[in-house]
Order: sequence, then C-alpha cells, then structure tokens
Amino acid sequence: MFGTALGRFRHEKQLGARPTKFRFKNKLLSLDSTTISLCLSLFPWARFRRAKGGVKAHVLLDHDDYLPIYVLITEARRHDAQMAASFILNPGSIVALDRAYNDYARFAQWTTEGVFFVTRMKENALYRVVKTLPVPQQRNILSDQLIRLISPRARQQCPCLLRRVTVWDAENQRKIVLLSNHLEFGPTTLAAIYKERWQIELFFKALKQNLKIKSFVGTSENALRIQIWTALIALLLLKWLYHLSQAGWSLSNLASLLRLNLFTYRHLQNWLNHPFETPPLIPGPEQLALSLPGFGQEASQTCKQTST
Repeated sequence: MFGTALGRFRHEKQLGARPTKFRFKNKLLSLDSTTISLCLSLFPWARFRRAKGGVKAHVLLDHDDYLPIYVLITEARRHDAQMAASFILNPGSIVALDRAYNDYARFAQWTTEGVFFVTRMKENALYRVVKTLPVPQQRNILSDQLIRLISPRARQQCPCLLRRVTVWDAENQRKIVLLSNHLEFGPTTLAAIYKERWQIELFFKALKQNLKIKSFVGTSENALRIQIWTALIALLLLKWLYHLSQAGWSLSNLASLLRLNLFTYRHLQNWLNHPFETPPLIPGPEQLALSLPGFGQEASQTCKQTST
C-alpha cells in the first residue's frame, strides 16, 4: 500500500519538485538505519542485547522528495554493512553513507556496476597517495587526494582508485575525512553530498516524533511491522498535505494541528491554506422518512415514530 501510494504521488508530481541544490542529474540517495527499542519481556523474538530488545529500519532515501525508495525491517542485531547487499542501486546513482556501512568489497562491486558512493573514511585505514589534487581557495576543503588502499585485505577486496577529501567542519571544529569512488566531481560537491545525508536523520526524527512509533498496539512481529508501515503511510500522507498547503507549515506543526482537527467539519484544502479561520457551522441532522414497499400509511408512521 505504501509503495502504491508513493508511486502514484511521484507519477502525478504531487510531492513537489526536486530541490535544486546540485547541478548534476544523478539520482542522489542516502542509506542509513534507525533502531527502535522494545521491551524484551513483551517482544522476546526481538532480542538485541542481554536485557534489551529492538528492531532496525534500514532505509534507502530518495533526495528528490526525501521519501524512501526501500525500507527493510530487521532485528536490531543485524549489522548495517551486511544489510547493504539487500538494496539494489541503479548505475549512475550516488549514495551517501555513514561510516557504519564501510565494506571494501561492496565498494568495489559498486564501482564495477557504475554506482557512486560518498562516506566517512575509517580512521585506521591504510592508504597510499597516488596524486594530490588542487583544492579551491577560501573553502572548507583542506586536501583532495587520489589514493589506493594498501592493507592486504583491503587491497584484495577493493583495488580501485579512490578519492580522499578532507573537510573542515567549522560548526563542530573538527576534520571530516571523506572517501568516494567519484573521481570527476569537485571536492566541494562531494562535501555537500555528504552533508545532504543529514536529510535521512531528519526523516527518522519526523517518523519517531510525529507518528509515535515508540509504543505498539500488538507484540507479535507481524503487528509491529504493520504499525511501522502504517506510520510510514501516515508520513507519506503528511508529506502530500505539506506539498498541497500554501500556509508555510512546518511538518511537525502540520502533524500536531492535523491531529487536533481530525473530527472538525471543514474542507481539507481550505484548512491547509487557512488553518486559523473559524470553522464553518456543523449542519444540523436531517431526519428522512423510511419508505418501504408493502407497508401502508400506518406502518410508515410507526417507522417514523420508532426512528424518532
């Protein structure tokens, strides 16, 4: 149901146009997961740690509309890097990853398939600098290098030429070292792509805070999956209403006020555009006569009295 609704909204352009942050035409994606903690005594099938249960939602986010292309729900003990194989990426796509998804064999496979990635480099990674590239002036790029991995296992798994870009994060006063297999983009573009990965964190925040998936109605695995997918459908509908509205909503305000107005008698589009107008008067109930074949006037009168 989620996939059908999402496909319809995307086909009819009802979720807004792609944000014009980048000049390239490649499909930009983010891959990450979020953990939903569960009470182990109520969800014994979801054992995560010794006294804790949980599930993970692995999400492949499309940055055209910041909604998922694919969602995979697994036990929380499944490692992120292992689950990356479950996602099929089209050639030419660019996927931004957290450092937890570092898998050199996977990186080599994506490079062969024409899929580009941008991720954080492991701090203990061993490499050899093949070429040092010029960096733009007055930007936050500290270095731009072409490298090859030199540790025996990494060199065997990923013999490809890679890009190492060091970025200065002024907000947190730290260096961020990025690793990518895209050799053509400028370093500032690669840094902006990784920064755009923050959108998937905002997606998880909206899912957890606005749709209350911390408490569950059922305790079986199927009940939990149904509730998570129901929350995703609700978030999809909120995104659709957000696109239709002209009132300049934030998504959290839209969710809160929509929750308060679910049983208000008014036109939805009018409320989206003018949420603080006085709602129209609720029309009074109208009693209709029940006319049944084969009943005379007395039977019809009796029906009216009974209905009254």
